[in-house]
Amino acid sequence: MTAPLSWTELEALTHFELDPVNGPTNAQARLRLFGRPESDVRVTLFRDNHAWCPYCQKVWLWLEEKQIPYRIEKVTMFCYGEKESWYKRKVPSGMLPALELNGHLITESDVILLALERAFGPLTQSMEDPRVLPLRRLERLLFQAWCSWLCYPSRSSKQEQYSREQFTGVMDKVESALASTPGSYFLEEFGTADVVFTPYVERMNASLYYYKGYSMRESNPRFAAWFNAMESRSTYRGTQSDFHTHVHDLPPQMGGCWENGEPQMLINKHRVDHGSWFGLPDVAYPEPENSREEALYRVIKHRTNIIRANPADDTLFDQALRCALTLMMTGEPAVPPAGSDSALRYLRDRVNVPRDMSIYAAKHLRQALEATAALVGDGQGTPIPLKHRRDQNPALFA
Repeated sequence: MTAPLSWTELEALTHFELDPVNGPTNAQARLRLFGRPESDVRVTLFRDNHAWCPYCQKVWLWLEEKQIPYRIEKVTMFCYGEKESWYKRKVPSGMLPALELNGHLITESDVILLALERAFGPLTQSMEDPRVLPLRRLERLLFQAWCSWLCYPSRSSKQEQYSREQFTGVMDKVESALASTPGSYFLEEFGTADVVFTPYVERMNASLYYYKGYSMRESNPRFAAWFNAMESRSTYRGTQSDFHTHVHDLPPQMGGCWENGEPQMLINKHRVDHGSWFGLPDVAYPEPENSREEALYRVIKHRTNIIRANPADDTLFDQALRCALTLMMTGEPAVPPAGSDSALRYLRDRVNVPRDMSIYAAKHLRQALEATAALVGDGQGTPIPLKHRRDQNPALFA
């Protein structure tokens, strides 16, 4: 066992750098220029603070793919806080996303994409392309089958099986659509249809694995190939979330997510909540070499608020957190203070991807927090709320 490194010693172990304005797609940016002058900005995207909103992700990914210079204004979702008064004056409904284009406000993601197409041209294919329209309808059909299975309790095993078969039947149609083109995307090359599918299938992949014991990515080879192709794009990787984030951000957004209690579901749930987080079918691209450095950099940047937000005593948690970071960076375990196990797991459960860091960075951080907590006990943190996520006050992480 070793003594925990000081913050100064930890700072010396990371040289992680990110250019949020001109570098790869990232959740921290407030301005994206893609190497162009700020005077070129004609667009402002209003999206949620935590990158939980699927409709925001759709517009965000489109802008990144087209490399349209834009500003980002971040807004609180109803499920984790009070909507900002300035935003309600602008958009009385509070709905997200919203977009200003040349000073004109537009809401609803599909309407936004159509307006962006008119201004900047389509992303390979138009939203109204005859080849895209049936795929958009298929995406909505899949969404409805997912909601019917996930968001309503089954009164019997027969009903549960029916809901499962309804969903997998639509997935068979998705597999057929993907099989009808020579490449991995929905049409001959990446484009609008792929952007339309991305946000919700990412959430389906997570929630069905956790709540139903069904792995979309492992059960559907064409879908798996499509996901792999999406992960080859730095634009998507910058918006991509992980299983742990989604399965806990969805219940208050969807009005509830229902477990089926089946053996595989219980195994999957334990893996997502308690680890190991490596090997989950939420990511397949090779791990970047600087994942640990990224995790360390992001914790150091927000350490004051991370410590303040934790229910534990600040001094106790400061030391415990340094123990976990020491393990993550050096491989050497450092025993944290007695009673810090629940505090470490409180943070383990509240690391958000991609708001806080990318997927692999989060996996390393969660793994280190869990391994360090296990050195002193099995105490768990305050449970994650199901009806709301007010434990994720965005003011602490702005």
